[in-house]
Amino acid sequence: MTGTGSDRSPRARLRELRPESFGAEPTGARLARIRRSPNFKDGIFQNPEPARRGPSGSGIEFAKIYFEKEGRARRVPTGTIPVHPTTLADLAGPPATGLRLTWMGHSGVLAEIDGHRVLFDPVWGDRCSPFLFAGPKRLHPVPVPLAELGPVDVVVISHDHYDHLDLPTIKALATTDTLFAVPLGVGAHLERWGVPASRLRELDWNESTEVGELRLTATPARHFCGRGLRNKQHTLWASWVVRGPAHRIFHSGDTGYFSGFKDIGAAHGPFDATMIQIGAYSEFWTDIHMTPAEGMRAHLDLQGGAPGGVLLPIHWGTFNLAPHAWAEPGEWTRDEAGEAGQAVAFPLPGEPFEPAGKLPGESWWRAVSRPIARPWRRPRSVEVAAEETRSDDLDLAGDR
Repeated sequence: MTGTGSDRSPRARLRELRPESFGAEPTGARLARIRRSPNFKDGIFQNPEPARRGPSGSGIEFAKIYFEKEGRARRVPTGTIPVHPTTLADLAGPPATGLRLTWMGHSGVLAEIDGHRVLFDPVWGDRCSPFLFAGPKRLHPVPVPLAELGPVDVVVISHDHYDHLDLPTIKALATTDTLFAVPLGVGAHLERWGVPASRLRELDWNESTEVGELRLTATPARHFCGRGLRNKQHTLWASWVVRGPAHRIFHSGDTGYFSGFKDIGAAHGPFDATMIQIGAYSEFWTDIHMTPAEGMRAHLDLQGGAPGGVLLPIHWGTFNLAPHAWAEPGEWTRDEAGEAGQAVAFPLPGEPFEPAGKLPGESWWRAVSRPIARPWRRPRSVEVAAEETRSDDLDLAGDR
């Protein structure tokens, strides 16, 4: 005879009361595998290099910066962020070069690579929050309805934070036959939300799985995890390498800069395209998110130390998650790209492009952004500064 509800342990009853959006804690064989991981020590997953997981500095100082009136005004657009209007039509045919990327906003990217469709960190919800009524709200609509996106071979998740692992999106995708590639431990959330274990590929760092002709490898990142009130650090975070017969791409997930990008590049690169986190940075959490300068450095490391491939900036422009101006990551990345001689794509949300073709390059955010100071700029010669001023004037004229 099975036990009644009163026979269950207090811990089991508490698990049942856990809000659905919090997901589930790993248990059983999954937890045993986590504890065997070489990246799990002292009861938690460890970073590849030491990193402070929580905010540093004074909470009062952070509050002053975050709630300062002018700063708050800079963190939202002055008008409607433009979204590419013909995404579905543009995706109707296969990419001519075999590789096409479509930035859906924030860290979400549809990668069509060597005849396969890979969807990274899809967030179609209105808020990146455990609640429907509170939390960061998207600054632009989704470019296309998820139900109209078409078949996806594999959904790749970098980690379980709300702006990367979205409950309504995953529940919608759970009704399809797509596979899910996730870092170790994250599968517990997906199983609670209706994804069968048979469709999960749950990987530790440097483990790989095959999806059709693609080889997906979970690679290290410098970040942290957690969805519930008690953050046990029992779910891993990862960057991802996807390698097909003809192309290679890299998705950084969320990460602070670390020397391991060189190792990833040496083992798996160079890449036709990288999708690199360049937004939601702050002096209060320097170890776990990259600035655009660090993002450019990471891309160059992945390419063997020299410009190559195409960099697609991600993790910006969709949610307000840090004190910087909402469009600052775009401006800063443009400056870094010019200095490094690196090709960068600046698509509108939903605008497909092929890295081997013409890259979208307009500074589209300027039309809906307040003027952005550029304190990151290093001293340059008078000749270079004058040329940059002329270039900026031309950019602004072209964007009007």
